[in-house]
Amino acid sequence: MNAPVMNALIADVDVAVVGAGVVGSAVARDLAGTTLTLALLEARPDVGDGTSKANTGILHTGFDAKPGTLESRLVARGFDLLSDYASATGIPVERTGAILVAWTPDELATLPLLRDKAVRNGYDRCELVDAAAVYARVPALADGALGGLTVPDESITCTWTATLALATDAVRRGAVLLRGHPVTDAHPDPTGGWLLETPQGLVRARWVVNAAGLGADRVDRLFGHDRFTVTPRRGELFVFDKLARPQVPVIVLPVPSKVGKGVLVSPTIYGNVMLGPTAEDLDDKTMTGTSEEGFAFLLEKGERLMPSLLDEEVTATYAGLRAAIDADQPHAIALLEKLVNQNSGSLNIPGVTAVGGMVRAELEPLGFDVQWIDMRATGRAGHLVATHAGNGRGKRILMIGHLDTVFEPDSTFQRFVRDGERATGPGIADDKGGVVIIIAALRAMHAAGTLRYADIKVVLTGDEESAGTPL
Repeated sequence: MNAPVMNALIADVDVAVVGAGVVGSAVARDLAGTTLTLALLEARPDVGDGTSKANTGILHTGFDAKPGTLESRLVARGFDLLSDYASATGIPVERTGAILVAWTPDELATLPLLRDKAVRNGYDRCELVDAAAVYARVPALADGALGGLTVPDESITCTWTATLALATDAVRRGAVLLRGHPVTDAHPDPTGGWLLETPQGLVRARWVVNAAGLGADRVDRLFGHDRFTVTPRRGELFVFDKLARPQVPVIVLPVPSKVGKGVLVSPTIYGNVMLGPTAEDLDDKTMTGTSEEGFAFLLEKGERLMPSLLDEEVTATYAGLRAAIDADQPHAIALLEKLVNQNSGSLNIPGVTAVGGMVRAELEPLGFDVQWIDMRATGRAGHLVATHAGNGRGKRILMIGHLDTVFEPDSTFQRFVRDGERATGPGIADDKGGVVIIIAALRAMHAAGTLRYADIKVVLTGDEESAGTPL
């Protein structure tokens, strides 16, 4: 927040919604239907000109979201709301259904878990099918499919029409739409609320809704916060001629991973066929161009999924950026600070033991059996060994690291210090940062449902920096 500049007041409202993508326009439409006055600010020349227009155009049921999360509730509710709104306003929607295709034994074993997850999300229409049923639905698939999971209510829609309809409704209900008005700063209004700076003037609002998409972290910082960072994730896609449509009667989905839902083959609402997207994290939020590497990746995936599709004409290629936020980052950073601030020099037996206790507290809730091997007879604290028993059929993973550092209690280097995106402290990289990465990876596996059957052992020594005697 900087000092306010002398600018003309161009809007004085109860609520300012920053960002006129599909989310911001939907919020604006709902709030404009109340007694509140509202302004909808968009940095670009038109609404829905960012992430909202450059996506796969799939209306998702939310069957595979993590149960019990805000995301699972919002996706399921959004599916119902947008389906009803589309019917009332003429937004094109085609309920093609989808089928997740398993190509490996591990993916095949995951399908029942996804069906169970769908039920926990309140969606009970998924069905497990064998390979013969998969090919009966999509004969053009490559050889090697082992089975599938049907999702009959997955749908395709238009990526532009929904945002245009919502924004139009908001304006008709009395909202002020300010296109080409990027919010460049924010500062408290002396009479209450906030003053938002734009190149054209000031907007006064009692409340501000941040729906800025890729720019949401920047807008958040204008209000004095530093709560998250948005990483632009580029997705590149091929669009094939309409003559290819008979090959793809339904949405063909891969078994999802933490990075995303993977590369899919889908019909579009316009009668074409789409292959993509890629998932590439970038540093530049303006890099919406396609790439040679992305094309090569899609050609490889297309050859493996549906070789005959590549014989059809590619009529368009495009790329979109979506916001990727590490939802577990605050937990990881807080844990790193906690570990670093506990001195655990190799000779500090209580300190190393305390760090082991902190790690135990992270691993036991994930289903690990944690053992402490006491090594005080050697003049050192001990070692932590944690075991997660899976089903014995998956990969066996060994993760190793150490709990101690070279900084003993008499060192002047003792505390975690963060400066923006950089942090310093004893053991922050070697190896408490490594320990946090191990825990973060295991938490991600647990959230994705892949930890359940995994056989994993974590071994963290307490005297890596200075071995005890005898060894």
